[in-house]
Formats: sequence, structure tokens, C-alpha cells
Amino acid sequence: MTERSLVFPVAEFRARVRRLQAGMAAAGLEAVLLTTAADIFYISGFLTRFWESPARPWFVVLPATCDPVAVIPTIGAALMRQSWIEHIQTWDAPDPVDDGVSLLAGVLADLVPEQGRIGVPMGLETHLRMPLADYHRLCGQLAPRAFVDATDCLQRVREIKSEAEIAKIRNSCAIAARAFDRIPEIAGAGRPLDAVFRGFQALLLEEGADWVSYLAGGAGQDGYRDVISPARTVPLVAGDILMLDTGAVHDGYFCDFDRNYAIGRASDLARRGHAGLWAATQDTLAAIRPGLRACDLHRLLHRSIVAQGLTPGGGRLGHGLGVTLTEWPSLTARDQTPLRSGMVLTLEPGAVLRPGVTMVHEENIVLRETGAELLSPRAPTDLPELL
Repeated sequence: MTERSLVFPVAEFRARVRRLQAGMAAAGLEAVLLTTAADIFYISGFLTRFWESPARPWFVVLPATCDPVAVIPTIGAALMRQSWIEHIQTWDAPDPVDDGVSLLAGVLADLVPEQGRIGVPMGLETHLRMPLADYHRLCGQLAPRAFVDATDCLQRVREIKSEAEIAKIRNSCAIAARAFDRIPEIAGAGRPLDAVFRGFQALLLEEGADWVSYLAGGAGQDGYRDVISPARTVPLVAGDILMLDTGAVHDGYFCDFDRNYAIGRASDLARRGHAGLWAATQDTLAAIRPGLRACDLHRLLHRSIVAQGLTPGGGRLGHGLGVTLTEWPSLTARDQTPLRSGMVLTLEPGAVLRPGVTMVHEENIVLRETGAELLSPRAPTDLPELL
């Protein structure tokens, strides 16, 4: 009989659990407690926008040697039963007196001996999606069991993507690429930037995105001052550079790349900036290999930007990508994470073109044993002009 599953075949999830449990065994963990949308989706395929409501906590417990146990609000039971997870316990939530804490404590007490260790992700790029007071209650009810950091255990597994995951990310990139191809339909001189942002989200949905979790960008003469401010109502004018950066989602997996466009004829400064960032990306694509560290890749990008006669911008120059818009590692001078085959990364060089004016360029890749494989269609070598 075919096993139930969401998003992927059951074999994909079982392989993930085996890898996680191997890491748990090495770390001496009897169970791992997962509370976030990304981690629970990764284990189960449980994909819902209901996470936008903060009113209910959700839990999945991964034991050391057996299948996961979902401890979830009753409203999620029907969807979770469509997944491969067989063991599901529910409570009517939200409950202001006991919002699943006693139920979760009972599950963990049955699985973990009194002197055992329960892993919870506690490090960088993690968070605990339950009330802190309830977490302290849980720890008290389960004492002397110890709660310890499971960040490394989880991240070392999640950072290596299966071919099935890579295909999902490639598809998300293709959806965004089709929307980028249609930018002339929504952008040009006289169009307000906020209308362009709304139009781009509509194009992404038309081209197949399930939702647009992230959209950033900017516009200004020769470049832009920042890329995270809300879009203004000010119309685009000749000489502006428009940048759009999307994290569209399909089947739970993100893309994250940007494109730049000149409104009217591009200035020499803008053309040089775009060409230099394109070339710096190309140089890095040719050089990246497994065995480098995140900081090495940062150095390659930084050095290539300088070699193009540009002034590098500050901050990280890329990051991991997958079931969240940004994942570890961060391409910074201090991130020592080893780069391994199967990692999906963004390359995101940026440059200061003149005081207060920047330009950024971003592509998505998967790292193979032989080097980088593009997942986002490569940006044009010349800065596109919307005439």
C-alpha cells in the first residue's frame, strides 16, 4: 500500500530522519524537539500558511530510534494526517491554562529516560516558537532530563540538499525568472515604485508561485540607497536604477535572487557597476569548490569586486537557501562553515558606486563536487534598459 505523504515521497522524509538520528546518536541525544515552521515542514511535509497566526504553538518530537511524534493543535490534525507521520497527539488550542505543555511533557517523558538529553535548536538562525514561560514549565516537568543545544545536529543535515530539494529550488527560480522577463509590463518611467512592487508580486503568482513571502528592492539615480525600505509612491524617472529581489515560494522552497533595470538610458556609472558585479560573480562561479569555507567564498567575492575597480559594500555577500529565505552559512569574513557538495547558496556581491548609492547582484547556485551549478538563470551581461 502506498504510504501517505505531502510534497515529497515518504522515502525522502525517512532519509532525512535517518541522517538526523545519526547526528543525534553522535551527540548523545535521546530526542530533539522542533517548534518552527521550517523544521517541522522539513521533517513532515506539513506546509500551511497558518503559521502566520502566533496564537498556537506546534511541536514535533524526533526520538533517537523511532518515527517522529506530532503534538499539535486539533485544527492541524487533518492536514498532519495527510503526511507520513503516524503518531499524532492533539489538544484544543489555544488553551490559556495549559497550551499543550502537559501533553508534550508526557510524550517526551515516555521517550527519554530521566537522565537523558533532549535537543532543542538554540544557536544562530534558530528560535523557539513557544512561550518562554511554557518552555520553562516544560523543563521543570521533565527534570532531571537536560535540554541541550541541537543546532549543529540539525543544521549539518539541513544544509545539504537532496536532489529532490534542489529540483524544488530550481523550479522556484524558474518561476521568478519568468516574472522577471515580464518586468517591462509593469515598470517604466512614470510608474510609482509601490505599484511596481505590487505588480511584480502579481506576476510571480501568475507564473506559479504559491506565495511571495519576501519582496525587496529599491530605485534611485545610478543605484539605490538601501534595499529593505518599503516601496515609495514616488514615480520612477529616467536615470533611475530599479532593483527587485524576490523570495517567492513553491512547494515550501524559496528562490532568492535579484535583477537590476535602468529606467531609460543607463548612465556610464550604472553600466560599469552592473558589469563589474556580473564579472565578479562570474569569477567566483569559476573558483568555488567544496572544501572552501564560507569566509573563503566571501574573500573571493570581495577580491573580485575590487579587481573590477569597484568598492565592495558592507555586510555578508551571500547565504544559504532552502526552506527558509536565508539559511546558514553567511558569506562573511568570520563564518568558518565548510562548504560541501549539495549546499544551495546565494552569491550576492554589492558595491558602493558613489557616496550613498549602491548596487547589488544576486544568483542562486548548488555546489557540486566539480563546482557551482546555477539554479537561477544567469543575469544578462549588460544592464537591461526599460525605454
